[in-house]
Amino acid sequence: MTRTAVLLAAGSTRVAEIEGITAAGADPSVRAHTPAADAEILTYGGVAGAPVVPVSPSGTPTPAVLSRGALEALWASRGAENGESSDGGERAGTYVATPTVLDAGLPEPTTAPTVSLDAAPGDDPRDDLAVPDAAAIRDRATTLAESLPVDRLVIGETIPGGTTTAKAVLAALGERAAVSSSLPENPTGLKRRVVADALDVRGLSRGAAADDPERAVAAVGDPVLAAVWGLVRGAVAGDTRVVLGGGTQLAAAAALARHDGITADLELATTSFIAADDSAAIRELAADLDLALRVTDPGFDARPDHPATSGYLAGEAKEGVCAGGTLALASEAGVGTDRLRQSILGVYDRVVE
Repeated sequence: MTRTAVLLAAGSTRVAEIEGITAAGADPSVRAHTPAADAEILTYGGVAGAPVVPVSPSGTPTPAVLSRGALEALWASRGAENGESSDGGERAGTYVATPTVLDAGLPEPTTAPTVSLDAAPGDDPRDDLAVPDAAAIRDRATTLAESLPVDRLVIGETIPGGTTTAKAVLAALGERAAVSSSLPENPTGLKRRVVADALDVRGLSRGAAADDPERAVAAVGDPVLAAVWGLVRGAVAGDTRVVLGGGTQLAAAAALARHDGITADLELATTSFIAADDSAAIRELAADLDLALRVTDPGFDARPDHPATSGYLAGEAKEGVCAGGTLALASEAGVGTDRLRQSILGVYDRVVE
C-alpha cells in the first residue's frame, strides 16, 4: 500500500493586482477570494464559505474542478471515498486521503481546514521585499513535511499572479525564465517588464541569487514558493517521494530546491494544456532541472463545447490547484479518460449550482 498525501499551498501576492497579469478570477475585486474558494472545492467538492466560484473572465472554471473530479474518480475506483473498502479496510494499491490545505499567505479566510504556516500575503517586489520571512515559512513547511507518515507527497498550489513571481525567481536563480499563464495569450511582455523592474529595484541581476535561493524568493518570489520549497526539503529528508503537481510555478519551486543542493529524484506532474503551451517550455524547464515529467490529458476534446472544457481547450487556466498531480494519480489508479471526464463535469455541475 502506497500512502499518498496531497498538500495544497494556498496564498497570495500583490503582483496579482497588476492589470492584465492573470485570469484567476473573473472580477479583480473578488480575486483575493480565489485561493480560499479553490481550497474549499478541493477539500469539500464545492464552495462553502468563499463568496465566489473562481472562474476566468470568459467563465472557464478553476482547475480545482479538475483536481476534485480526479480525486473523486480515483476514490470511486477504489470502491469508496478516500481509498477505503466498505468494511473500512484499505484496498491494495494507493491510499489517497482528503487533501490538506496549507495557509501560505491566504488574503481571505477559507472554511476549508488548514494548517497555518504563519505566512503573510506576498508584496509586489517593485515596491517592497516580496517575502521578508521566506526562510521562516520554508522552515515551518520543512518541519511539517518531515513529520508526515506517508510514502509519497503530491504538492500543488493556488496563488493568483504566481506565474510572474515564479518567472522572477527563475531569473534571479539564472534559470530558464519561461512560465505559463492562466490567460489564452500569455502576457509575456508585461511579465518581462514586471520582472525586470522587480530585479532592478531589488538590486539583482540575472543569476545573481544562484547561490542564495533564500534571497531569490525573499526578494522577488511569493510565500507559496517558499512553502513548496520547504515541503520538498522536508519530504526528501524523510525519504518521501515527491511529486510536484503543477506547471511552471512548481518548476520554480523545484529550482529553489536544486539551488539549495537537493539532488533527489523529483517528479513534475502537469496537464496536457501546459505541455501544449510553447511559452511555458515545460519540457525544457523540466530537463534543465532534472525533473521527471509526467503529462496527463483529461480528454476534454471529446466534449469541446461544454463550458467546463472549452476554455481549457482554448488555452485558459491550463493548470493549478494540483490538477496535474491529481490527474496523474487517477490515471495511475486505472481511471479511464471517459470516467475521469465525467467526474470532472459532475464536480463542475455541482460547483456552479
